[in-house]
Amino acid sequence: MNTAGPADVPARMGLDLTPFRGLRYDPDRVGSLSAVTSPPYDVVVRPDGLLHLESADPHNIVRLILPQDGTPTARNQQAADTLDLWLSEGILTTDTEPGLYVYEQRADDGMLQRGIIGALRLSEPSDGVVLPHEDVMPHVVADRADLMRATSANLEPLLLTYRGNGTASGTTAVIERAAHRPPLLSTTTEDGFSHRLWAVTDPADMSEIQTDLSCHQALIADGHHRWATYLRLRAEHPSPSPWDFGLVLLVDTARYPLRVRAIHRLLHRLPLADALAALGDSFRVRQVDGPLPEALEALSAAATEGNAYLLAGDGAFHLVDRPSPDLLARTIPADRPEAWRTLDATVLHATLLDHVWRIPDVPEHIAYIHDTAATVAKAERDGGTAVLMHPVREEVVRDLAGQGITMPRKSTSFGPKPASGLVLRALGL
Repeated sequence: MNTAGPADVPARMGLDLTPFRGLRYDPDRVGSLSAVTSPPYDVVVRPDGLLHLESADPHNIVRLILPQDGTPTARNQQAADTLDLWLSEGILTTDTEPGLYVYEQRADDGMLQRGIIGALRLSEPSDGVVLPHEDVMPHVVADRADLMRATSANLEPLLLTYRGNGTASGTTAVIERAAHRPPLLSTTTEDGFSHRLWAVTDPADMSEIQTDLSCHQALIADGHHRWATYLRLRAEHPSPSPWDFGLVLLVDTARYPLRVRAIHRLLHRLPLADALAALGDSFRVRQVDGPLPEALEALSAAATEGNAYLLAGDGAFHLVDRPSPDLLARTIPADRPEAWRTLDATVLHATLLDHVWRIPDVPEHIAYIHDTAATVAKAERDGGTAVLMHPVREEVVRDLAGQGITMPRKSTSFGPKPASGLVLRALGL
């Protein structure tokens, strides 16, 4: 895959992953490694999840990725001051030599995921090296950029995927060899996942990885806003600089397939009764039996026939499907591929949110929540509407990304996501 860069930069082949000196917790200075980790910043369900993580350990990584204070400026300064304090106290220490990091996640149900963490050279979507598949929200990118500027650090890795040939060669061979050595760290988080990390510092191993990855392109599975943040900050710093690279976890999904889940919507200011009344006869609406797992099965069955959503917030579950073809024709842009026009997220945003409910896509009106039960509970508690989604198939995501077509924001949740707090990258090291 040839990708031409700017005139003053030689053309590159594929992914350019480089070693870095990892910043890691000293296990002797914290209660436990599991107590200082966190899900990625956008998965933490505020405020309950945030308070839980903050109370787990005074050094939990959430104090860096989601600092709490009165103003955005104060929050970001607090994160920077906290990072400086932890460095000075030896809570966080820097590895002595640059390396790449093999990262393993394992679940009780037998799921195993392994990948490689490194500093990836940044590229624009038009370069065809790293492909986004979702739109981003400018205010979130601005928020993440302010935090990254203040801390001068990549605080958590993005999740990127690529497709190898399925054999134990190249990067996979290095990963498998590392997994037979004693790890740098090993911990089990409260979600039941075990995590292990190894450093790859042998020049031959690093060269084998870099040569292999240079023939591949990657899909952003999780971290679109942080990737957009990387690009914004790169533009602010004259090249060459550490800002030319960003912290990522690369997973070969030919060998370790990811799980794809939906991201749900919580409509803060729309009571469920009003949401259902506004549908009129433009959708079929049926109440379905609970509890939640049974209602989700009904959603899954309906999704095989077309667009379908599960609405909740009044103690019951309402299946919404079979949209009016005339309504779709009036509200869905016709200049996109069929696969995009028929996405549940496309119909939700273009038809339901924009046309039927007339709700702007801003935080005051819409929250994006990964946890299904939490979405329902918040809707019932706050008097809003939970819109539960069915996941998109990975091949649809890849096909659209390959065409340069981005999906509506927060259309998918690939996982398992890397735990935040196991390895950080300081830009000044």
